[in-house]
This record gives sequence, structure tokens and C-alpha cells, in this order.
Amino acid sequence: MGRLTTHVLDTAAGRPAAGLRIDLYGCDGEPRRLIASVTTNDDGRVDGPLLEGPDFADGRYQLVFHAGAYLRASGTQLPAVPFLDEIVIAFGIDRPDQHYHVPLLLSPYGYSTYRGS
Repeated sequence: MGRLTTHVLDTAAGRPAAGLRIDLYGCDGEPRRLIASVTTNDDGRVDGPLLEGPDFADGRYQLVFHAGAYLRASGTQLPAVPFLDEIVIAFGIDRPDQHYHVPLLLSPYGYSTYRGS
């Protein structure tokens, strides 16, 4: 059975991004629908899969990482209008029997992601 997981690393601070809010949306219809809203733990992970079991289906999704709020709360000095505020990663699931892991490597002026394992 497949599942969707994520984690966030604050590469500028060299630590897991604890306390970062993440929203998961399903995007196969209009408007997009909120599936889950979670916050990362001390390890920069969420406490369980974002999707699994019968809810884990093929389709289009978005993860919205609330980076600006996290960076401010962690003491990072940002301009009034931050360069990165909400990071939206739009992705698709076409094999619901597999594990999809979507990590985020974050800094105030850049990020990267990939399909992990």
C-alpha cells in the first residue's frame, strides 16, 4: 500500500525545520480541496503519512509549505515582503501502490525538492 510523506530541512540554519505548517491539497477539480494541514515536529517531519490507504489515489496534488511564517518564527531576519513566503510544490501521483516522499530543503532565498524514498 502506498503513502505520501514529507520532511523539511532548514539548510541555512543546518537543522530540521520544526514548527513549519504544511497544507496538502487535491487539485483534480476546481477549486482545489484541502486534504490535510499539519505542522512539522522537532525532526522536521510530520507524525505520520499525509495520505495513505484508500485516500492515497492517483491524481494531482499540491503541498504548500508556509516558509515565511516559519523563517520569521525561527528568528530569521526577512524583508517586509519575503522572497519566499509560501512554497507550492505541485506534483502528481500515478502509482498509488508506491511510496511518494516529497522533502523540502529550505533557506530564505532558495529551496529544492525531489522525489525521495
